[in-house]
Amino acid sequence: MYAIVNINGNQTRVEPNAIVTVPRVKGEPGARLTFDQVMLVSNGDSITVGKPYLKGASVAFEVVDHPRGEKIYVMKFKRRRDFSRRTGHRSELTRLKVSAIQA
Repeated sequence: MYAIVNINGNQTRVEPNAIVTVPRVKGEPGARLTFDQVMLVSNGDSITVGKPYLKGASVAFEVVDHPRGEKIYVMKFKRRRDFSRRTGHRSELTRLKVSAIQA
């Protein structure tokens, strides 16, 4: 069984007891969250697709932790002017464990 759920604007494929990494979601580690924007549910051989979301379907998660992504370096450069600037960016992420898929 799996589902495709919209979490903070990102469509994520989830399965029971799987851990998924998504953009930062409010919630302390150990807190339980429920998302009801479920787009698709597959239960064995039957697939149910929403238009755009399934009514009555939800996915329950437990917050595992809040890591940060890898550092990405961005370079700004102007030719012939002895100018270059390097900055970095790290994404704020959340790891969620799928508790239950209700369809």
